[in-house]
Amino acid sequence: MSDHAQPPADLRGRSVGGGRYQLLDVLGTGGMAAVYLARDTVLDRHVAVKTMHSAMSREDAFRERFKREAQSVARLAHTNIVSVFDTGEDRVDDAQVPYIVMEYVEGKPLRTELDEDIARHGAMPADKALRVTCDVLAALEISHEAGLVHRDIKPGNVMLTRRGVVKVMDFGIARATQSGVTAMTQTGMVVGTPQYLSPEQALGRGVDARSDLYSVGVMLFELLTGRLPFEADSVLAMAYAHVQEEPPAPSSFNAAIPPAIDALVARALRKNPNERHPSAPAFRAECLGLSDTIAPGAAAPRIVPGAPRPGGSGAGVAQAVFPEFGAPVTSPYAPTPPAGSYGYPQGRPATPPPYGGAPTTVGAGADGGSGRNSTWAVVLAAVVAIAVVAAVAVVVVLNNGGGDGGTAEADGGTGTEQSTEPEGGDDGGRTERRYQEGDPTRTINSSECVGAVDYGDQENHPGAVMMPDFYDIHIDSVKECIRDAGWSYDEELVYKDEVLKGEGMVVDQSPRAYGPYNPEEDGPIVLTVSTGYEPLEE
Repeated sequence: MSDHAQPPADLRGRSVGGGRYQLLDVLGTGGMAAVYLARDTVLDRHVAVKTMHSAMSREDAFRERFKREAQSVARLAHTNIVSVFDTGEDRVDDAQVPYIVMEYVEGKPLRTELDEDIARHGAMPADKALRVTCDVLAALEISHEAGLVHRDIKPGNVMLTRRGVVKVMDFGIARATQSGVTAMTQTGMVVGTPQYLSPEQALGRGVDARSDLYSVGVMLFELLTGRLPFEADSVLAMAYAHVQEEPPAPSSFNAAIPPAIDALVARALRKNPNERHPSAPAFRAECLGLSDTIAPGAAAPRIVPGAPRPGGSGAGVAQAVFPEFGAPVTSPYAPTPPAGSYGYPQGRPATPPPYGGAPTTVGAGADGGSGRNSTWAVVLAAVVAIAVVAAVAVVVVLNNGGGDGGTAEADGGTGTEQSTEPEGGDDGGRTERRYQEGDPTRTINSSECVGAVDYGDQENHPGAVMMPDFYDIHIDSVKECIRDAGWSYDEELVYKDEVLKGEGMVVDQSPRAYGPYNPEEDGPIVLTVSTGYEPLEE
């Protein structure tokens, strides 16, 4: 039997930290680590100690991930985040055992609380679900300010103390958006729990704070209805659903849900990150506003008997994965386009409604387009989406599976070579290769640069501000934003062949979005811009 096939050792009755932390009982275990209730003999208190399984600890990559988790969470101080007190490595039975000492939360997982509410009411009361969600978002606000994306928000990673205080835990696969961490990740790997993956995670693309907000939206849907927005029989099918299928309204399962909460969840579950709430504080503010309108106990769930199984219209593929085939995506920075633009008929709303109605006609022009061309576009988008999701879903790493991953590049690590000049191939290449125009109306408000907030970790990055997100913004607007702030950018733009965003759209940047940037010390910002042409085949 190999080392990886052996069951993890039970360390109850042992100690780590040179005898300081006595391991008393097992609180939980997974594919990579176990968590013990322990006694801190120096401070005479109970703590939780996470220890890596000895088979995993032999791998440098896993030990580095474990160390990164401790370092990441140690600098997050907030009521709604489980605190880290200590970390180190010890030898137990001639095996190297890395450990993390954490705050011991006397309470129960949100998953247990939800199961109890489902048994009593069919789902969690709306006022309670909103309060829990607000506290999770408060924790994520601190995490995101520090440049950390959790990437695995779910009820199993949220604890409730005996007094009802929410505690977000398990930052084991959190990704730091600043440089210096992504080198340890592998391009194209997908990490997280399939039921709560954002579409960009399912596709193996780069993630930012808005990916966590999607996962919060899935969790809120589950709290309100007692079920997930998507149901599937396999990891591949679940990843495909997140990318392709439109979520149902929570009120279709719980009649007590008002339209305003339906709209809140709908926005959180948008396929395109630009259409979600721009930040955790913005999402939380809307939650708080809705929570204040619901009297305690007045929102008892009314579960709809025989509600249909969640299904999808396919609009998500056209809009989020292949925008050239479908409806426009709305950036929080872009003005609302007039009716009739971007392929919508006159009088049609510029943003698709969150729920209900007929599916968006894909590929139609201002006059409605031909049905045959629209059908072809839908079929092509769906077929290509299946291939994309299939390619990445086979490497999905479940949180309890013990692997690590991530995306090394914001574009999902396609492997396309970059250059400082637009590439058009040979003389006939530009007429044969698919081309997509950019959208000059996708702009960023200069206040995002001029009024950039201080980066959360000033101790390690004094004078740094949080870098705005220029992804999918037209290069002219990005340049203007940078100039208005008095910053500089590299005049030698990096060009990349890609056909999804279109010519002139920013598809990568350095420093990374939401990472630290010191204009006086870090030098010019490097921008990667789409040529609008599909990459040349190798």
